[in-house]
Amino acid sequence: MDTEERLEKLERELFAEKRRNRWLLAAVGIGVVGVGLAWALTTITPTAQAQGANIEPKVIRATRFILEDATGKTRAELVVDKTGPGLTLYDENGKIRVMLAMSKDEPVLALGDENENVRASLRVTKDGPALGLLDENDKPRAALAVSKDGPRLVLADENGKFRAGLSVVKEGPGLILADETSKTRVGLGVIKNGPMLSLFDETGKVIWKQP
Repeated sequence: MDTEERLEKLERELFAEKRRNRWLLAAVGIGVVGVGLAWALTTITPTAQAQGANIEPKVIRATRFILEDATGKTRAELVVDKTGPGLTLYDENGKIRVMLAMSKDEPVLALGDENENVRASLRVTKDGPALGLLDENDKPRAALAVSKDGPRLVLADENGKFRAGLSVVKEGPGLILADETSKTRVGLGVIKNGPMLSLFDETGKVIWKQP
């Protein structure tokens, strides 16, 4: 391998690592689950297997594995670097479609579309699991999380603005509806004393409340 080939190989590896890191950062930012991986491979030769020989499994230790298809295209990578272990899966066009990783102490799973944009992200934090969903324009549209206070569902419009929220907490279930500026306009809940309904104007002032 000459100097030019070595440089090309290094450039490809750096580009691949940048893409993996970009995906991981996007997945963590959305609120999404990956799992840390430990991988051991065992090999037994066909001849020994046919003879029924008792051969101890051979453990292969490495920091990177690459799986290629019949045409030589990279379809999967298993890597352990300074950010932690990660498994990346590529489609037939070389686009990242799945990433499973450990980001610090949070497992993260990210799923992407054919344009290599993260569309779904799942993670488990200290507060609990969280799922994030994005549209084709990279706008967050839905988030579902479960914490010690209870489950919460958040919905956003095409501009990524909060428009609706549903939660079930200790006091009871609650529903919030917001306008295009993400200001709360309707609040509905059920507490120990019964149902409650509140209406707000564009400044956040209560204009009607029941009871």
